[in-house]
Amino acid sequence: MTDSAARTPRWTMPVPAPTDTAETYWEGFYRGWQPPADWVARANPLFAREAAALPAGTALDLGCGTGGDAIWLAERGWRVTAVDVSATVLRGAAAAAAEAGVADQIEWQQHDLSRSFPGGVFDLVSAQFLHSPVAGAGEWEAILASAAAAVGPGGTLLVIGHAGWPSWFEEPPMDFRLPANSDVLDVVAAGPGEWAVDTDEVLTRELTGPEGETGTRDDTVLRVHRLA
Repeated sequence: MTDSAARTPRWTMPVPAPTDTAETYWEGFYRGWQPPADWVARANPLFAREAAALPAGTALDLGCGTGGDAIWLAERGWRVTAVDVSATVLRGAAAAAAEAGVADQIEWQQHDLSRSFPGGVFDLVSAQFLHSPVAGAGEWEAILASAAAAVGPGGTLLVIGHAGWPSWFEEPPMDFRLPANSDVLDVVAAGPGEWAVDTDEVLTRELTGPEGETGTRDDTVLRVHRLA
């Protein structure tokens, strides 16, 4: 982990070192991350809200982190392929899945999505906070295009992300553009097939920072489905 990462509150993205790759950056993040206990293996509430009405099937969870979304799906009958670049976080997520009794319903795969992408076609492809300050030019767009291509007929693509930095930051901690829903839609529209939009919104959440700061942060939610 870089010195800059060690000084950065662990719930937000640290400033990368010039030599960081996706694997070294996120390994450093998860090795040093100390989240509240109730964050580990807990589904993102916005993800759960959007996925709750979907019939169980096959799911691909890109950037699965501590495994909360994958475990939530498995508990509801889904078979999940869960992907992250960090071996450290995948080991912890697999242990959490075993504790929850759903280990046989989740396949954990390590991928740097700029170099390899899991095979298969899925009823649900989920990309939660899939924005990285070490991504190269065009990398995010290429990964999202692969994500959309992995959605089967009638299937769903669910993308949730941060729309900006927490309100207590007077200046952005790094020069990094967070993608908007319109950016996701542009990538999806450029690929094959036709899609319908189910949810397209920006939500403002209240939150408390690592030093007790109170403020807000905007998140984007986009759910689309491929027309059969």
